[in-house]
Amino acid sequence: MKILITGAAGFIGFHLSRFLKNNNFEIFGIDNLNSYYDLDLKKYRLKLLKDDNIKFATVDLNNFAKLRDIFLREKPDCVINLAAQAGVRFSLIEPFQYLESNLIGFFHILEICKDMKIKKLLFASSSSVYGKNSNYKFSENNITDEPLNLYAASKKSNELMAFSYANLYNISTIGLRFFTVYGPWGRPDMAYFKFTKNIFEEIPIDVYGEGNMYRDFTYIDDIVDGISKLLQAPEEKIFSKQSNANHNVSYRNFNIGNNKPIKLKHFINVIEKAVGKNAKLNLMPIQKGDVIRTSADISLIQSVVSFKPKISIEEGIPKFVNWYKNFYY
Repeated sequence: MKILITGAAGFIGFHLSRFLKNNNFEIFGIDNLNSYYDLDLKKYRLKLLKDDNIKFATVDLNNFAKLRDIFLREKPDCVINLAAQAGVRFSLIEPFQYLESNLIGFFHILEICKDMKIKKLLFASSSSVYGKNSNYKFSENNITDEPLNLYAASKKSNELMAFSYANLYNISTIGLRFFTVYGPWGRPDMAYFKFTKNIFEEIPIDVYGEGNMYRDFTYIDDIVDGISKLLQAPEEKIFSKQSNANHNVSYRNFNIGNNKPIKLKHFINVIEKAVGKNAKLNLMPIQKGDVIRTSADISLIQSVVSFKPKISIEEGIPKFVNWYKNFYY
């Protein structure tokens, strides 16, 4: 199977591309290499992708003509769309980038998949679509009509757009609701990355919600394992026994999380232990558009593809900290 992965130089795209390449898939990666965070980090990831003989092209999803030319030339069997403007807080500062990347860019992907009769599309959604969910565990059956920020709204919009194309054009489509992904080669804008950097440099860290928020931190290898399993599972397993009225549409969302929410204060303690230094905490109230708790109900993906997260934060954080030391020091 030939797979085109967008956002291939991003955190998840980088790991997924290498994993699938090592498991005998033919991979073609694209990325716009924007400057939202450290471009040198993206370029280093790209170097490793090229070392693995993964084909790559620099293109923005908003460049419809160039994007379409790549699809026509490469003729992928499947598309995994991971390209997006990420970040809840950045959406309060630069909202237009979310319109361009997450809505217009994703529309271009859907249009090309329709025109080229792509067999399967997987795309990155987010746990943020659940908004201020009062359930202890966030289930795919929960209503997700009240996003608390523009990033979440853009991801919810992706799900609605994708469903409509799956319905109209018979594209087998899977939405991937990721829960707080972390690990080596991660994004510098994420809290765990900033915490680690500041603890090493003995700079105070801003801790929102006074450290009492909970997150379902999911190690990157578990995320990749979940995507890989969904990619390779037979369609009858993926789309069977759907509870909604549109059970004949080949579309489904899946949570991919660790299923063990961790209090932020404990998470910081684990980083402190791995770094070997104590953090200087600047406790602050919760930010606008943020949520107190995320918690993945992963019973659906477990039942469909036997997904089981393996890496706890006590194992995963030291792996990240070791990578951070080797890369930056």
